[in-house]
Amino acid sequence: MALPEQRLRQAIDTLKQSGVRITPQRHAVLEYLMKSMTHPTADEIYKALEGKFPNMSVATVYNNLRVLREAGLVRELTYGDASSRFDCNTTDHYHIICNECGKIVDFHYPKLDEVESLAEQVTGFDVSHHRLEVYGTCEECQQTEQH
Repeated sequence: MALPEQRLRQAIDTLKQSGVRITPQRHAVLEYLMKSMTHPTADEIYKALEGKFPNMSVATVYNNLRVLREAGLVRELTYGDASSRFDCNTTDHYHIICNECGKIVDFHYPKLDEVESLAEQVTGFDVSHHRLEVYGTCEECQQTEQH
């Protein structure tokens, strides 16, 4: 069994153990997210799946994303604009975001535990988590600017 199919099977098992029904739409949303490396919005997921599920609404996509998020299978990313993006990679990692086209790419770097510890010491906060975002211009947009 290929790794993406194995991850999908494990995610479905996690949902079943949580008592969540696996509807065809829920399966399709989860599978799309696992195969997507683009951190799609709910609207992008809806547009990608509407041909396969013509009766599915955007609300159905949002409801499924909420269920997947609550089950710990999806991470919701908010970046100041009105639309959330969804990431099936729930391991600790960071994102680099293109200023021009908005593309988001994962990159891994050792977890910044010392930053959380220092923040606690300096502020007295009980730190729960942190997020690191790096911004720049992706290779495709750099090529476009040069022409």
